[in-house]
Amino acid sequence: MLFDINITSSKTDYTKNNNSLLINFFTEEKKLKTDYSDFLKDYSLSTSTGLLKSFLTKDKKEISFVNTVGKPDLIILKKVFTDNKFDVDIFRDFLSKTIIGLKDKEIEKVDVRIPDFATFKNYFSDEEYFNQTFVEGVLLGNYNFNKYKTDKKKFKKLEINFSGNSSAKLKSVISTTDNLLKAVYLARDLSNEPAITLTPAELLKVTKSKLSKAGVTVTAFNKAELKKRKMNAILAVAEGSINPPFLIKMHYKPKGKVNRRIALVGKGVTYDSGGYSIKPSDGMIEMNGDMSGASTVIGTIYAAALNKLPIEILAYVPAVENMISGGAYKPGDIISTASGKTIEVKNTDAEGRLVLADALEFASKQKPDEIIDFATLTGAIVVALGEFTSGLFTNNDKIAEALNISGNETFERVWRMPFWEDFKKGLDSDTADISNLGPRWGGAITAAKFLEQFVDDKIPYAHVDIAGPAIKHKFRSYTEKYNTGFGVRLMFDYLKKK
Repeated sequence: MLFDINITSSKTDYTKNNNSLLINFFTEEKKLKTDYSDFLKDYSLSTSTGLLKSFLTKDKKEISFVNTVGKPDLIILKKVFTDNKFDVDIFRDFLSKTIIGLKDKEIEKVDVRIPDFATFKNYFSDEEYFNQTFVEGVLLGNYNFNKYKTDKKKFKKLEINFSGNSSAKLKSVISTTDNLLKAVYLARDLSNEPAITLTPAELLKVTKSKLSKAGVTVTAFNKAELKKRKMNAILAVAEGSINPPFLIKMHYKPKGKVNRRIALVGKGVTYDSGGYSIKPSDGMIEMNGDMSGASTVIGTIYAAALNKLPIEILAYVPAVENMISGGAYKPGDIISTASGKTIEVKNTDAEGRLVLADALEFASKQKPDEIIDFATLTGAIVVALGEFTSGLFTNNDKIAEALNISGNETFERVWRMPFWEDFKKGLDSDTADISNLGPRWGGAITAAKFLEQFVDDKIPYAHVDIAGPAIKHKFRSYTEKYNTGFGVRLMFDYLKKK
């Protein structure tokens, strides 16, 4: 974290304190001049400076200046109009950027004036979620991963108060969002942890330690149990590593009536060298994040438990390392999976789909109402959709529509891809039931069609390829420096609407 943050919603005026910051939004273009003039009068500010005058120009969206005539010490003004450039992430991203920018400033108290929801009611599902984006922005901006920095400074305290028309409705939102962001932080910490420390065994240990305190039951199949259950796809990928594999199992069952029973599956390759189909060195640097599907699933069930969602969740993570040794699996090998299906290995760097095959088959046996998996599965999806969009593969229109709605609201967006049966032909094998690699074209789709073969066709199923947005990228202030925890906020929103 950058700060030891305390978030409140009260009538206390933080702007009268020393080392204080006021953030004020202007949301009506037609009334900008009047509202701006009233604001200046309220704080005895002069319009003579060029900076303040510039705020009234069309292109100037925000200004920041030191207040020389009284309190607060620092003022940030932001124009947010519902024009064709507006998006629902604007408050989240702006507050994240602002918190990051306070790192080297002597600010101790921040007053954020939340604008009137009525102006934005056509863009957010409700006022609660509108308010939530402000809280999320603060907490997302406060994240960092400096665990291995030797020169760490003590966290400075930062008091943040949300005030305005919505302040009375914010208190429950703050609590829920704080729990949600604890789960996002966990997902990000896991995804950013270097592979030298986050082995499959350590991933199990951390998951059990964190989630059990929230009421989630965490168990695992070890190597012996995996062999007994003929989960040979997981075992094959793990054979090149000295670190043994696990199938991590998580179960959250709330008290009282349960609305739905959902299974989540996440790819947990804690490091991916590519195996004998070895990656170039540049391609290996970020491969500690190849378990981001696992961190999404772990974070999601943690968020659900902390906020006591009335949904039973089963979650499964095949945790392995894909390494090289004399015993490692090889291109040309044929693997017999727990389902009985056999797989021809054409490429050992297409390992994620192998470990997910056994996990999805096991999830299907539990007969959930639906199964959704998350995986940093293919570079092809990044080529198709860019770094900030995930690919959604499903034949179930209800799941697709609901994930799309939640994705647009949380700004963890999904894009539904073709999922026609025609693509399965690309996985034909002369020597096994299926190949783990299709042709060059449509690689993300054939990978998804591969996974589908291991899911009970009576169970609604979706695969989400997060290879782009799970890894750090320069899209938003909160995604630039560290792996993102993508999917936790998306799934929490999706699940709470069930």
